[in-house]
Amino acid sequence: MVVAVDRGRWGCVLGGDPEQRVVAMRARELGRTPIVVGDDVDIVGDLSGKVDTLSRIVRVADRRTVLRRTADDTDPYERIVVANAEQLLIVVALADPPPRTGFVERAMVAAYVGGLQPILCLTKSDLVQHDEFARSFGDLDLPILLGGATEQIDEVRRTLAGKVTALIGHSGVGKSTLVNRLVPEAYRAVGEVSGVGKGRHTSTQSVALALPHPDGERTGWVVDTPGIRSFGLAHTTPDDVVAAFGDLAEKIEDCPRGCTHLGPPADPECALDTLTGRSARRVQAVRQLLEAVRTNDSW
Repeated sequence: MVVAVDRGRWGCVLGGDPEQRVVAMRARELGRTPIVVGDDVDIVGDLSGKVDTLSRIVRVADRRTVLRRTADDTDPYERIVVANAEQLLIVVALADPPPRTGFVERAMVAAYVGGLQPILCLTKSDLVQHDEFARSFGDLDLPILLGGATEQIDEVRRTLAGKVTALIGHSGVGKSTLVNRLVPEAYRAVGEVSGVGKGRHTSTQSVALALPHPDGERTGWVVDTPGIRSFGLAHTTPDDVVAAFGDLAEKIEDCPRGCTHLGPPADPECALDTLTGRSARRVQAVRQLLEAVRTNDSW
């Protein structure tokens, strides 16, 4: 598993064991094949992990999930942020400044489209009650955790245990503080895990950190990503978003061609408007996601 990337070198762990680390280069036959944190790769050469040894990545396995973004909604070039993560922990501060739903909604869309389970983690909840903000996502079945500096984070640890989880958030929301609480001595661990280039993590690169775990259990990983302002979603379509919800996915097959699923007046014949009960409430919540994608209201 690739755990760090730095200037043409990849830090990898063998067999999922964080203690078995090697530094690798990309084999010439792979050309410019992109290799990102979270990728499963095949490696040949010196696998001792000793200082100044270098192995070669000769194959990149098919990705199970992909968290991707574009620079903005008009950029055709997709950037893969993390591969093979099972969860996306969206870290949002409740104060300083007050949060807005747009970034969360767009991050959720990126998670749904990429095959990840989105989870909302709220910080600075000692300053502001979280109920009102959390209510914005009530019909989307979005798990919500509290991860403020003054709060116990046992529930966060349980949610992340044994899984690969990408963490995203704006700069200043407390993401780094949370990472350091989850991974004791995280700054030292970052330097060790990077083990590539100058062996240090910069704010422009993602890095995977092993979560402490009881003996015999699968190692969990948190992938700390750079602080970002927004998710460009040029690679998504309205159908991609709606398809993430089982009770809505089948219904859009009855929509007219070109339907954006935003409802009247834009789509007066949208089949989603025939749903009732809980599904109808979910339609309204999903339309909020679609509107966030359309307007790029992410800050």
